[in-house]
Amino acid sequence: MKFGVVIFPGSNCDEDIIHVLENVMGQQVVRLWHKDHDLQGADFIVLPGGFSFGDYLRSGAIARFSPIMQEVIQFAAKGGKVLGICNGFQILTEAGLLPGALLHNKNRKFICRNIYLKPQTQNSLVTQSLDPQQALKIPIAHGEGNYFADADVLKAINDNDQVLFRYSDESGNFTDESNPNGSIENIAGVTNISRNVFGFMPHPERAAEGIVGNQDGLAIFESILSLAKA
Repeated sequence: MKFGVVIFPGSNCDEDIIHVLENVMGQQVVRLWHKDHDLQGADFIVLPGGFSFGDYLRSGAIARFSPIMQEVIQFAAKGGKVLGICNGFQILTEAGLLPGALLHNKNRKFICRNIYLKPQTQNSLVTQSLDPQQALKIPIAHGEGNYFADADVLKAINDNDQVLFRYSDESGNFTDESNPNGSIENIAGVTNISRNVFGFMPHPERAAEGIVGNQDGLAIFESILSLAKA
């Protein structure tokens, strides 16, 4: 499968995700600059983490208007697969490709540590191969990861099985203590109604090799690559 990784001014996880896709997962990757208008035939688009445009205004609010996003929006509208990780998730909500919004963390501090998250659906490409009872240890690194949706949107994403992950403890229990940023209902990631656009705050690309002492993130990439084997 051919992945296109979009690079914005301020992206700092682009090389991380490229390394995992190319060198760990053995996939073809093309780099897409934010001013480009060509997705270079990519089958799957990834918006990586970082601080696009310095996170001025709101995280993702400026990047959402980069020229490449016109192509990403059209690609998604035709059913193309798009994944946003951390800042990428923020950009996708700003662009209206995913429901809800990412607010400042409840404690108003930047948080960088390992957390646990539990898959909430097997009806999505990024979670279909995951064990729904297994909590994954994945790093987070964000200042605006507090997921919010109003009552109507929250009901819709729950009714439509659009919640990908919730923050949990190591045993998979959903508690206030296991929620690192104050996200409503511990939500860590969601998909759109058509199930071709995905976003979550944790960084599986930082937990995908034995050399870093954690390979829990590999399961998410393996689930995505089941598309190539279908």
